[in-house]
Amino acid sequence: MAHRDPPGIMAPHIPADAYRRAEATGQPVVIVVHTTDHEGRPLRHYLFPLAIAGAGVVGVFGLVAAFLALLDFAVHTAVAIGSVAGPVGIGGITLRLARPKAN
Repeated sequence: MAHRDPPGIMAPHIPADAYRRAEATGQPVVIVVHTTDHEGRPLRHYLFPLAIAGAGVVGVFGLVAAFLALLDFAVHTAVAIGSVAGPVGIGGITLRLARPKAN
C-alpha cells in the first residue's frame, strides 16, 4: 500500500502510526479540537463604533469652526464696507451704515 499523508490542516496533529492504522483497517479518524470560550465581547467590537463616533465628532467640530470663521469674515467685510461707503440711499430712503467721527 502506498504511503499518503493525512489530509487537511489538522494533519500534523494526528500521530502517524494512528493514521496509518486507521487507514489500513478502515476505521474513521476522530479529531477532537479543544476551544476556549471567551467571556464577553472582544475589545474590537467596542473600538470600531467609538472610532466612527469620534471621527464624526471631529468632523462636526471642524464644520462649526469653518462656519464661525465664515461669519467672522462676513462681519469684518460688512464693517469695512460700511465705514468706507458712508450713507447708502435707495429710492429716497437713506441708510447711514456708520456714524461719522466726532471732531
